[in-house]
Amino acid sequence: MWLLAVGAGVAESVAGAIVAVGDGISMSALAAQLAVRTLVYGGLFVTIDRYFRRGVPWSRYLLAGLLGTVGLVSLVYEPVTWLAQNDLTHLDWSASFLMSAALRTIHLSALLAALILSFHPDTNRWFRR
Repeated sequence: MWLLAVGAGVAESVAGAIVAVGDGISMSALAAQLAVRTLVYGGLFVTIDRYFRRGVPWSRYLLAGLLGTVGLVSLVYEPVTWLAQNDLTHLDWSASFLMSAALRTIHLSALLAALILSFHPDTNRWFRR
């Protein structure tokens, strides 16, 4: 599930970059943002692949701590802020919006499932072995 969450984050970043290019964002700003995201997603992938999958205990707490707090807040902040300032009649039902909403839903669902499953009794046994 952690890999699905990170993969959905990568897909969301790529889709956002495509929209940003269409909106005329400066390429240097886009490159800087993508460089930071590449480092973060790369580090998360390495942590999941090399440590979490092998049952290294600190990796579970790192992933849950970072993605369960910062990741979760970053996923819900924008939609909640938008809803606080608008109502559902202002939704733009474009293909870009629908793609973004689908990716965000997959991303959030995978994150929540990964958090829950990371502390499931079977997972606890895996990390104690």
